[in-house]
Amino acid sequence: MDWNPAKYARFSGLRLRPAVDLLAQVGTLPDGPVCDLGCGAGAVGPVLRERFAGRHLLGLDSSAAMLGKAAEIGAYDALQQADIADWHPEQRFALIYSNAALHWLPDHPGLLPRLAGMLTPGGMLAVQVPHQNDAPSHRAWQSVAARLFPGRIAEDGGPGVLAAPAYFDLLSPLGQVSVWETEYMQRLDPVAQGHPVRHFTESTFARPILNVLNAAEQAELIAAYEVEMTRAYPLRPDGSALFPFRRLFFTLSV
Repeated sequence: MDWNPAKYARFSGLRLRPAVDLLAQVGTLPDGPVCDLGCGAGAVGPVLRERFAGRHLLGLDSSAAMLGKAAEIGAYDALQQADIADWHPEQRFALIYSNAALHWLPDHPGLLPRLAGMLTPGGMLAVQVPHQNDAPSHRAWQSVAARLFPGRIAEDGGPGVLAAPAYFDLLSPLGQVSVWETEYMQRLDPVAQGHPVRHFTESTFARPILNVLNAAEQAELIAAYEVEMTRAYPLRPDGSALFPFRRLFFTLSV
C-alpha cells in the first residue's frame, strides 16, 4: 500500500524541525545540483529551495502519492519516482540530503558508500533517521501484533538503523564525518479518538505491520496498542501527550 500523505502531514511541524536542524549543519558546497532523497510530500522542498536558490533541486521518492503532493508545492525543478536501493543517477550531486527515509532501506554498509560515490568532490551526504525502535511507541507495535497474531508479524525491530559509532566507523574512510543524536520532547495535541502517539506512529512505523492485517485485525491491534501507549505515555489533563523521540544524524563530506 502507498503512503497516506494526509496522515503523514498531520505532524508535519514536528517532523520538519529535525530536517531544519540537519540542514543547519550543511556548510559551503561545491557547484552542482541538490537531491532531496526520499522527499516524500515535499515538506522540506521550500526550505531547500530557499537555501540553495539557483541550484537544480531534484526530489526523489518511491511513492507516487507523496510525489503528487510534492509537485503541488512547486519547490523542485524535477521530481523522480524511484526506489533508492536501485537508483543510479547519471549526474553527481553537491548535496544528497535525506530526511527520515534511509531507515526504510536495508544494508546501510552497502548503501551509504554507494550514495557517497554519487557526490561531486567536496560534496556532502546529510542524513537524518529516526532512532526510536527500542522505545515503547515503536516496540509495542511488533510485540502486541506478535502476541495477537502469532507468526504473522516478524519481530525484527522494524526499519533498520545502526548504532551511532557504527556509522562513524563505516563513513570515516570515505571522508570527513560528523555523527550525533538528539531526543526531541514532542508535545502531541489531543485527538478526538484514541491516543496521540498512535496517530503519530501508525502513519509511518506501523504501516508495514497494519498492511498485512485485515480491517478487523487492524482494529484489534490498535485497541491493544493504545492500552500500551496509555501506560507508557500518560495523557495530560488537556488530552495531549509528551512524546520523547530520538533521531540520529550524520554528515559526510567527500
